[in-house]
Amino acid sequence: MKPLVINEEATEELNLAIDYYETRKSGLGVDLAAKVKEAFLRIQKNPGFYPYHNQTRIQKYFVRRFPYTVFYAELDDHIAVTAVAHQRRRPDYWKFRRSE
Repeated sequence: MKPLVINEEATEELNLAIDYYETRKSGLGVDLAAKVKEAFLRIQKNPGFYPYHNQTRIQKYFVRRFPYTVFYAELDDHIAVTAVAHQRRRPDYWKFRRSE
């Protein structure tokens, strides 16, 4: 399994989302964190399985139960997570980020 490298912006997005859901209902942010962790593990196990985003080399995984998508690129030596983006806010705002 290739290692997963999550860029700073994606980490910040995820942390903000977790905080937001936790303020709405205790434990909901923890549930989001668990679902995203599950997404990361599924991506690592089978990175080529999930669809490409708009004919780019970026792939996407829809997080279960929450309106978030993990965008990532499989590189030679690792998997780069570019964004953990809300599905209904600012579409494609992350697309200029580099996959490192």
